[in-house]
Parts: sequence; C-alpha cells; structure tokens
Amino acid sequence: MSESFDVEARWPELFAQLDGAQRAAVLRSLAAGWHEGWEPNKEDVADLIDYSRGVLTFDEYQARSAAKAAQLDGAATQAS
Repeated sequence: MSESFDVEARWPELFAQLDGAQRAAVLRSLAAGWHEGWEPNKEDVADLIDYSRGVLTFDEYQARSAAKAAQLDGAATQAS
C-alpha cells in the first residue's frame, strides 16, 4: 500500500470531469477502501467516476467489479 492517498494527483484528468459533490463522494469511497489496504488502479478510479457521473448504471458498475474480481481470482489460482 502506498504511504499516501494520492489518486487525484495521479489521475487529475479523471477528476476534472466531476463537480465538487461528485469529487468528494468519489474520494470518500476510494479513501475508505484504501484505509482497508486496497490500492485502486486507474481503471477502478475511472469506473467509479463514470458511475458517479451517471455514465454507468449501478448494474454495469457491479458487473465490471465482479469481472475484475473473477480475473484476479483466476490469476491467483493459476499462480498457485
């Protein structure tokens, strides 16, 4: 886990699409996971931002998250 929570500094172009309330909500959501040891990647951040902006429905967002989890699980199984 990185020492600081810097997702907005890493990908400012993603956050430029958000208004103040959306930005705060996205940062809160990402920070909650980060404090639990999750390191978000650019795709994770982009998906959450797209969901916040209404580009993705909740079901689409959930499907993307489930697909990523399945992919990680498959990679972990192959590595064992």
